[in-house]
Amino acid sequence: MITTYNVRIWKTEVYKGQRVTTYYVRWSVDGNEFKESYRNKAQAESFRSDLVSAARKGEAFYVVTGLPVSMARANERLSWYEFACNYTDLKWPHVAATTRRTHAEALTMITMLLVVTERGRPDDKVLRMALKRWAFNTPRRDDPSRPEQVRAALQWIASHTKQVSALSDPDVLRGVLNGLTICLDGTQRSPTVVTRWRKILNNAFEFAVDQKLLAINPLPALRRQSARVVQVHAVDRRVVANPVQIRTLLQAVREQEPSGPRLVAFYGCLYFAGMRPEEAAALALPDLALPATGWGELHLTRAKPYAGKEWTNTGEARDDRQLKQREINEVRPVPCPPELTALLHAHLDRFGTGPTGRLFVGERNREHLPTLTVTRVWARARVAVFTEGVAASPLARTPYDLRHAAVSTWLNAGIPPTKVAEWAGHSIEVLLKIYAKCLDGEDAKLRSQVQSALGRDPTDKNDPQHPQGRQKITGSG
Repeated sequence: MITTYNVRIWKTEVYKGQRVTTYYVRWSVDGNEFKESYRNKAQAESFRSDLVSAARKGEAFYVVTGLPVSMARANERLSWYEFACNYTDLKWPHVAATTRRTHAEALTMITMLLVVTERGRPDDKVLRMALKRWAFNTPRRDDPSRPEQVRAALQWIASHTKQVSALSDPDVLRGVLNGLTICLDGTQRSPTVVTRWRKILNNAFEFAVDQKLLAINPLPALRRQSARVVQVHAVDRRVVANPVQIRTLLQAVREQEPSGPRLVAFYGCLYFAGMRPEEAAALALPDLALPATGWGELHLTRAKPYAGKEWTNTGEARDDRQLKQREINEVRPVPCPPELTALLHAHLDRFGTGPTGRLFVGERNREHLPTLTVTRVWARARVAVFTEGVAASPLARTPYDLRHAAVSTWLNAGIPPTKVAEWAGHSIEVLLKIYAKCLDGEDAKLRSQVQSALGRDPTDKNDPQHPQGRQKITGSG
């Protein structure tokens, strides 16, 4: 890395907030400004003193990191692999199981991009598996039962990744960012996934700064041209099935033995109550307020998202979480239409509940509802009732599309968006962004308004622009 002796160090600055006082050490290296913040004045002065001492000794400073060579050397010894393990351990107790898995996926890809040599490199498939499922899984990393090929792969990677400080080099960091955009088969990775992984990398850099491994977070300073990523994706209206199609599919589900009959009410919750699959998977008897017939109410309190048993604290395949974007124990009431009331009563009469009191469990696995069963039964039901062309279309392709159909139906029925957002567990802003394309008749109304603004009556056959009123245009001599 490039070094310079052009260094300027300012006096410690003090910022007194309403609750805490922050001390800032500011300095510049070859015109690039750097800043470190401390809650303790003594720590700030000590760090500033080290910078001043290095400058007085005539020591060179790195232009990229802003640190003198002596301070940087101590930080250059930590490899990216060791740092990524430390970062995993920091986050593990505080995040959901699905987030743990996402962190492991991102860190695995980043680590693979920071390997320094091909000599003795294990098979890539084995290396990825060892990183994702063992190295970046805190309880399993040092498990004595891990396979020998996993142990060997982790032993190799532990001494063959770049140092954390290397990521201060724009060329190295740019190589990582570009690598994240490419899938294993050479195709472009989803922009949403890339954005999520970049956020994880950014957060890891902030941790590296806290640990004095980096002087500054290098990611924001690296300008990278990329397509704008829309974080909230509008629903494709082609996936939204109508009530007749939904009821036909539910009847087909009943015929998918042996698991189908157990899932009719589950899919019914997604459609008639607009529930997320993980919310329906967590539904228990105390959550139901049902009359014998007619309208009831469901009180949603928990969610059971599928994560995989190696990522949860309990060892179960499904995590136990509060509702999405809700506080722990916060309840979301959802109306239960008469048709769903009947489905739930029929389910309880025939199957009862699982050992833990939940309504929906597997045919053989009575502890939870296998996600693979949910997707397979739905796929078979679609094939059973749809023609080959329709089955190949996006129409109700996944069980989650039942929720899309529910929310779209509520909006098109004229239910106020504020109430729909409350039932669906969305904010108004997100609701309207997601379902803007699913409002029937909006395009026709808007086209009519444009036509009126243009001053033409589309029904006037005397209009030369009307299909039946057009006259042949000929040139004059």
